[in-house]
Amino acid sequence: MRKLPPLNSVRAFEAAARHQSFTAAAAELSVTITAVSHQIRQLEDRLGHKLFERTGRAVTLTPIGKTIYPILRDGFDQIARAFDIVHADVNEDSIRISATRAFAERWLMPRLARFNAIHPDVVVHIHGSERAVDLRAEDVDLAIRYGKVETGQQDCVILEDCYIAVADRSICPEDRVPTIDDFRKYPLLAYQWENRALNGPDWSAWLALAGHDRSVDFRMSWYSEEMLALYAAECGLGPLMCSNVLIDEALRTGRLRRVEGPCLPGFSYRLVEMPTSRPKRGLRLFTRWLREEARLFRERFDAMN
Repeated sequence: MRKLPPLNSVRAFEAAARHQSFTAAAAELSVTITAVSHQIRQLEDRLGHKLFERTGRAVTLTPIGKTIYPILRDGFDQIARAFDIVHADVNEDSIRISATRAFAERWLMPRLARFNAIHPDVVVHIHGSERAVDLRAEDVDLAIRYGKVETGQQDCVILEDCYIAVADRSICPEDRVPTIDDFRKYPLLAYQWENRALNGPDWSAWLALAGHDRSVDFRMSWYSEEMLALYAAECGLGPLMCSNVLIDEALRTGRLRRVEGPCLPGFSYRLVEMPTSRPKRGLRLFTRWLREEARLFRERFDAMN
């Protein structure tokens, strides 16, 4: 007979370690924070070792906690796989995709009809969120994450974007490529980055390379989020510097026009799958299609530059 600690304590530890938060673990398990804390303390007493260092509301794993967490995490994944096998016939062609709202709305959605036409039997559910969702806790099959790429993640990258300046065609000269000096009477549109740590490209970096009339002091108009700034640009409120990935359709249709100037390096879109020994059929088809769409986008953009 296996000598196991109380499974409720093990579940509480795994959830708290995965989230690095007792509060988030309590929300996932539908119990109180006090209950999570009690279960973990019970496990620590049984093991004779501390598993977390607690500093105010923050918690971090101790060396012992870091040793046992990956093993327990993988064990829970194996249990989940066992039950996935039972439900494989029901869920094989139903997949849930998580991405930032901007990427889902501006790049993925305009292409999704093509996937549906090729694979009408696969049902795709889209979850738009600016936070990095926990695939294990939120039943997400695939996440499309945006940001810097760590060592060893390059194979997961499908797109690398760059930042260019664009403006609605209604405020652009009709007979030539617009320059930034054509928009002196308009403010430069900008937005607050959701993830401040990314430190993305800004107008000052773009203007420094654009070779514009430096005697012109542009005004700035700030928006609280990216999608608002994109909409403002499409309303003709001024030029915007943004990711070429998010304005692909608007550039192709001519609704937005590129402003002459530099292309600043951005970040990467990479795929993160729920760890499983056998991905769903629908997920395999969707991932293959997504990589092909990304390849076509890269080739088209490179041909234009």
